[in-house]
Amino acid sequence: MLIKAPRAWELPERLATPESVYLNRRELAKGIAAGSIIAAGAAAPFSSASADDAVIEQVNGQAAADPTADLYPAQMNAAYSDAGRPITAEVDNATYNNFYEFGSHKQIWQRAEDLQRRPWAVTFDGMVEEEKTVDIDTLIRSMQLEERVYRHRCVEAWSMVIPWTGFPLSALVDFARPLGSAKYVVFQTFEDPDMAPGQSQFWYPWPYTEGVTVAEAENDLGFIVTGTYGKPMANQFGAPLRLHLPWKYGFKSIKSIVRVTLTDERPMTFWEELVPSEYGFWANVNPEVDHPRWSQATERVLGTSDRIPTELYNGYAEQVAGLYEGMEGERLFL
Repeated sequence: MLIKAPRAWELPERLATPESVYLNRRELAKGIAAGSIIAAGAAAPFSSASADDAVIEQVNGQAAADPTADLYPAQMNAAYSDAGRPITAEVDNATYNNFYEFGSHKQIWQRAEDLQRRPWAVTFDGMVEEEKTVDIDTLIRSMQLEERVYRHRCVEAWSMVIPWTGFPLSALVDFARPLGSAKYVVFQTFEDPDMAPGQSQFWYPWPYTEGVTVAEAENDLGFIVTGTYGKPMANQFGAPLRLHLPWKYGFKSIKSIVRVTLTDERPMTFWEELVPSEYGFWANVNPEVDHPRWSQATERVLGTSDRIPTELYNGYAEQVAGLYEGMEGERLFL
């Protein structure tokens, strides 16, 4: 007899978010009290359907203008169809974002409209068989897109659940054709202070840079995102190409990628360079290791009044804990 043991983060089908609820998430949004907090304060909630409609209209307008809009919605990957919690209403997710290139406040979605998502190209360089620069639409159409529902845990102790569309991070690494001696994958975002006023703030080490090991990049959970909620990404999510690493704090999931570099040297990443005492290279989620200025034991669920316990590796320990065996001397959780 075949006995299937569920993964730690999976729920029985009877407890999963019903498809009808997911497909009618605009109605769900109107029934949820919007609002969330970070360590220092709270976001202002939307108070009217017209405000919600304005946000969704902006998001849908960006999606409709995307040259790859015909690829959406993509087929759901059944292995990642439920994250153990309801999907966050799109209007909440679309109006509470970190995007420091455009400013440091959470209601960045309107300012991010200035992001010019085309033309866009991604350069692959470093320890690769051949350096190359690829148009974003060519890159996206060369991949098999799929939808995955993942948890997202911000280092600021708030969280959400998002239906991402994209392709495995490992597929991007394969596309780069790295040399066998490469140990790290480094990602870099654009640098254009005329377009993104946040980049005029000289105290930040622009451009935003993040990195993972090749072993982490080859783990099946790693995901390159091109869309959300069944359509191309809106600007504030990090269009047209971003990273999502669901077992790490959100600042590791770099937005608006323009360069992918393979190297044998561990990179100095954006927040690690800025505040090394608070933000390290690994940044794996751990409720028992506090941020120097706040607890990481619990998290506020975006768009609700719920505060829930945080899980080790954000609930994905079964898939990723083995990556860090024998690394007790590293600061794995900051």
